[in-house]
Amino acid sequence: MKIVRACIFPKDVHCLTGRSERYGRKLLQDIKKHFGKQPHQFVTVEEFAEYSGIKEEIITNYLSQVS
Repeated sequence: MKIVRACIFPKDVHCLTGRSERYGRKLLQDIKKHFGKQPHQFVTVEEFAEYSGIKEEIITNYLSQVS
């Protein structure tokens, strides 16, 4: 069984959305604020999917291809 990452990084946002990595950093900050997370905490695939509206299976398929 292949292990898929549970967290999202700015480069992942860049590849999934086609936007810049800087946009990815800003978006992850907004998601952390939305979910009441502290700066050192990670954004999970589920949280990113809920916030962005991108289906979770699309994100996990991307992460499994990249890893």
